[in-house]
Amino acid sequence: QLQFVESGGGLVQPGGSLRLSCAATGFTLNYYTIAWFRQAPGKEREGVSCMSTSDGATYYADSVQGRFTISRDNAKNTAYLQMNNLKPEDTAEYYCAVANLYPYKSTWYYARNYKYWGQGTQVTVSS
Repeated sequence: QLQFVESGGGLVQPGGSLRLSCAATGFTLNYYTIAWFRQAPGKEREGVSCMSTSDGATYYADSVQGRFTISRDNAKNTAYLQMNNLKPEDTAEYYCAVANLYPYKSTWYYARNYKYWGQGTQVTVSS
């Protein structure tokens, strides 16, 4: 059974950092495209970042480019999202998700492309 255990969320002040983790069990994470999405109250779920398994290509939403970094540790079967210089507008529930499709620049951020999802972890940026 495919499962994710997400962790690392919490309350942080503006300008602070957090690292989200997505530990996979029941499957090999490296075989899939991995992505992070987020959803704020009253808003649609949006793609934050994505990493291809085949060539390591990465994508980021314009709003987080230069501040967030996606990575994976195959030995630990875990994906990460390092978030620096956090802003109040980054406040949301964050989800990891996997797909067995190649993530093209024009399609990686469509939630419908991802088959398996984590349970979410809350990130709150506030002073």
